Amino acid sequence: MKCFFVEFCCKLGQAYNVADELVAREIVSEVYSTSGRFDLLAKFYVAEDVDIGRFVAENIHTIAGIERTHTILTFKAF
Repeated sequence: MKCFFVEFCCKLGQAYNVADELVAREIVSEVYSTSGRFDLLAKFYVAEDVDIGRFVAENIHTIAGIERTHTILTFKAF
């Protein structure tokens, strides 16, 4: 499995709706509300053969209420 994180900047008042939709789609491992430049941080696991860019475009960018995202790829857990 490959792990990656996505930070979400949501439209005003939409962070809880976005988090709820991520959970409802059953595509996310964990979702956190955060302080700072982004509203949410989500952790994802996908199979080794999954194209992360396509996964994000088809499963995340289609959620209403998202203004922008920042995807962080991971290499090794310690």
